[in-house]
Amino acid sequence: MKPFTENVIRVLRSIPRGKVMSYGAVARAAGSPRGARQVVRILHSMSEKYELPWHRVVNKDGRISLSDEAAFSQKELLASEGVFLSRDGTINMKRYGYQLDTEFFPFPDEE
Repeated sequence: MKPFTENVIRVLRSIPRGKVMSYGAVARAAGSPRGARQVVRILHSMSEKYELPWHRVVNKDGRISLSDEAAFSQKELLASEGVFLSRDGTINMKRYGYQLDTEFFPFPDEE
């Protein structure tokens, strides 16, 4: 597994219940500021195998990027953790957004 992928998995697992991160924020925290699309790929291909909290990742505007059943499932999972969408379909990122402090979250090559 590539280091960036490992870092993304670690970042995803660190998102606490009741909080969300954007794809871009996960990528930045994992060491690749332009890697948001890679985060999407990792979530799509590895969420089940690694039991990742895929539902805690939204787009930069606080919107769910999935559609149909997956979007409904994501809304339900977030609501079960106390994260609710506003009437316009967005999540208040100031209230629910999670900022990972990488100073206190060293990656394996930095330990």
